[in-house]
Amino acid sequence: MAMVFKRRDLPEVGELVIAKVKRIIPQGAYADLLEFDNLEAFIPWSEISTRYFRNIRDVLREGQVVVGKVIRVDKKKRPPQIDISIKRVTEGERRVRMLRWKRDQRAQKIIELAAKRAGIDLETAYQRIWLPLYNKFKDVLSLLENSVIQGPKVLIDAGVPEDLAKILWEEAKRHIEIKKVKIRGVLTLRCFKPDGVHRIKKLLMDIESSIPQDQHTNIRIITIGAPRYQIDIVSTDYKKAENIMNSIVERARKLAKELEIDEFDFKREEVSKA
Repeated sequence: MAMVFKRRDLPEVGELVIAKVKRIIPQGAYADLLEFDNLEAFIPWSEISTRYFRNIRDVLREGQVVVGKVIRVDKKKRPPQIDISIKRVTEGERRVRMLRWKRDQRAQKIIELAAKRAGIDLETAYQRIWLPLYNKFKDVLSLLENSVIQGPKVLIDAGVPEDLAKILWEEAKRHIEIKKVKIRGVLTLRCFKPDGVHRIKKLLMDIESSIPQDQHTNIRIITIGAPRYQIDIVSTDYKKAENIMNSIVERARKLAKELEIDEFDFKREEVSKA
């Protein structure tokens, strides 16, 4: 998948870039900078690999996509002379940068589809959608993901015109599936008093009525066989699910004391994808 919107500035020394090798010569290799508009970089022989090689083609080939670190930018030359190093990129940097590039490709494809629906050309989409989002937060796909959860206001707040934000939001919902997590805990409640069943029922009803309602979080309390009661929370936000679980348990603990329930215990179970 090609990048729809390309940067029109120059990379900075030390920046990690995505490059596609297009020509190999005895002294090194030339590569297109895939995220920049009509820019190429040179990869010197000495910057290709940390391991020994006799022939560049033993470690590099035409058409290969690599992550490079910018080591020189000569703005005086036309076109600018840009040198990059492959060997100075750590495996961790390479993996993260490649993932970011793929996420940018996905985001740009969604914006391209939204532009077609809105009846605007790519240049207009670049100026009115991509740039505001990119300037707000470099990981544009994250903003699109947040809009699926929170609505088009996320995009409007980032600077996208309201009419385009709504179309982009609708397109994002079609192409982005938000992963959810499930957390589970089990309450054990025992009360040996004559009205013990009613006290436990009152505690559970109180908890259920106090649970916050959220379209992106589903909370369920079920009996799995007295005296055990299972609490399931499914949410798009793990931290939020944990906070809700903690508040439920603390509320239950407080009520158990007030209602003089003889045994109160809580145990966490598995954490998984929903």
